[in-house]
Amino acid sequence: MPASPDSYPHFGQPGKPIPNIPTPESDDPEDFVEIEEEEETDDFVEEEEPEPMIPDAQMHMDRTRMEVLFQRLSSERVPVRVHDVIIKGNTKTKNSLIQSEVEDLLKKATTFQQLLRAAGHANARLQRLDIFESVNITLDTGPPELPGTANVIVEVSESTNPLTGDIGLFSKPKARSWSLEGSLKLKNLYGYGDLWDTSVAYGWGQASEVSAGFSVPKFKAFPTPLTARISLLSQDWLKFSSYKERAFGTSLGLVSSGNHNLSYDLSWRTLTDPSQMSSHTVRRQLGHGLLSALKYTFKIDRRDSPLRPTRGHAFVSTTQIGGLLPDFRSLRFIRQEFDLRYAVPLGFYRAALNVGISSGVVFPWGSGFLNTPSQLPERFFMGGNSSPVCTLGGPTSVLGFKARGLGPAETRRNAEENLNDESSDSSGMDFIGGDLAVTAFADFSFDLPLRMFREAGIHAHAFACTGSLTKLTENAHREFSFQKFRESFRSSAGFGIIVPTKLFRMEVNYCYILKQQEHDRGKTGVQFSFSSPL
Repeated sequence: MPASPDSYPHFGQPGKPIPNIPTPESDDPEDFVEIEEEEETDDFVEEEEPEPMIPDAQMHMDRTRMEVLFQRLSSERVPVRVHDVIIKGNTKTKNSLIQSEVEDLLKKATTFQQLLRAAGHANARLQRLDIFESVNITLDTGPPELPGTANVIVEVSESTNPLTGDIGLFSKPKARSWSLEGSLKLKNLYGYGDLWDTSVAYGWGQASEVSAGFSVPKFKAFPTPLTARISLLSQDWLKFSSYKERAFGTSLGLVSSGNHNLSYDLSWRTLTDPSQMSSHTVRRQLGHGLLSALKYTFKIDRRDSPLRPTRGHAFVSTTQIGGLLPDFRSLRFIRQEFDLRYAVPLGFYRAALNVGISSGVVFPWGSGFLNTPSQLPERFFMGGNSSPVCTLGGPTSVLGFKARGLGPAETRRNAEENLNDESSDSSGMDFIGGDLAVTAFADFSFDLPLRMFREAGIHAHAFACTGSLTKLTENAHREFSFQKFRESFRSSAGFGIIVPTKLFRMEVNYCYILKQQEHDRGKTGVQFSFSSPL
């Protein structure tokens, strides 16, 4: 099927004819295919000059010629090689950055068809840097003395305002309340595509974070992006697990290439219990700790959308090893997570079936690790009202249960006094998380019949999800059995409406608890969820 001329990069310079393309049968510079050529003659013939064409007719003729040319280019193999890449329009951005993004693609092309595809990929790469307002790639003929060559002209228009800001009100996967988030970003300060940003997040009564960082896509001899971030995080889990967490540290991006990502985290963590009501498990882990961990993520996402997938699959594997520094306060653990998703289109009303399964395990390492408890902040916790379709990365969400609302729990100190306090929403239990977590879901989404809803992206869905948390450390693995593990699963089902906007993504769901255990905090009813639209 012939390609449309509009989908290809521009040919030649404005006002100049389209370059001649050598035929595949010959590389002789004289063997060019001419689009149109008038024969010159020495004989002077006196005749009337032809009347000039009207503009519409001229445009139609030019378009017809271009279509003929592109039909040939799409059906025949035309050899060509790139002689030079010419960069224009950049005043602040370094030439080396643009060259590193496009040259390896363009100069590998050996045919005109490959060059067209490479130009499209190069354009997409430059757009992903998010520092240009527009990118235009033009193909022109090479030097006359080098037949069969082409020059590639990359013309960019840099952003006029490098400073941008965002603010939003969201409900996060692990949060029990609203969070207000804002960020400021300064792009391309030194011309290397560098991004400098600072962000603040505040969740009423739950968590707050202040962080700053920078990233550089490519810098001189470094083949992968460089990222660094420093942050101060404070989280309040008193009503769920009777502790507060504060962490100050930094994160360094070491490798980010294709499907692979490797980073290093170093932070000083402090757990406290101002209420003096924590359970035995929580009390044993209060105090200071040093987190020194290497994290590797392998990710494949072939879905057509991260928010409403209708076809494709995704897979994420995350491995984290903590305790790399030889300090007695260094937290030693190994944490492994898997997440697999699959979306199947159903062929009506843009309906699709999304299914997914996630699992994770964490355990300490070192001398006597079988008797050692896993670190409380590194354990798995479940619950919350975030969409399992959008939260790709590990087992977290089971709709219908409150944040940290299911799994192993222990009685707090002074639990009887706490239960008699009508103003408290606590159950008198500390949810202490699990070492082995498994979740699964099925989600059927479809368009609503009204046209105004379809155009706005508002759609409905029905879902079912299940999950389980189990303790393995401190010799608990000796009592583990598949029958007990199967019986430990909680489940829920429901339906709802999803309203996407440019500022946020809202879900209104009715959840029905199918199975829960004694101390779980699940509730049948309507739930609201607000999340980022990206």
